[in-house]
Amino acid sequence: MSAPDGSPVGAERSIGQLFASATTELSALVHDEIALAKAQLKQDVKRGAMSGGAFSMAGAVLVFSLPMLNFALAYGIRTWSGWNLAVCFLLSFAANVLAAGLLALIGVTFAKKAKKGQGPQKVAASMKETAGVLQNAKPHPRRELPEEQGPAAIEAVARSSS
Repeated sequence: MSAPDGSPVGAERSIGQLFASATTELSALVHDEIALAKAQLKQDVKRGAMSGGAFSMAGAVLVFSLPMLNFALAYGIRTWSGWNLAVCFLLSFAANVLAAGLLALIGVTFAKKAKKGQGPQKVAASMKETAGVLQNAKPHPRRELPEEQGPAAIEAVARSSS
């Protein structure tokens, strides 16, 4: 088993090696946080696109369905009820507006979800928390080893355990 920088576990590492290892790990952490922010931003953009698509569909339904559906529905209502043709056309128009309103409501729902998805803000908060932990980190004091337990004794233990 070895440490991230390739040195054997249990071996004494210099301050430079420790600093290099910490720098490498911090760099990897920052890259991972950036990748997470990008993924969350993609998800928010996708939700926004769904919202825009739903609004577009609402408009398309309203525009393209009015001529054909109004005539068919109005004549169907007149045949069924025997009411005045003008009233039947108004009821047909109201049904189309109701369908467009339903699609617009779906669009609003997706727009709210896209607005609530605060991916980059979550990542920024996580980065601040990581920085706060690193600022408060203090090295652990090492106790002095007696002469008989010096580096030679540590190497002997390390050899015997591997």
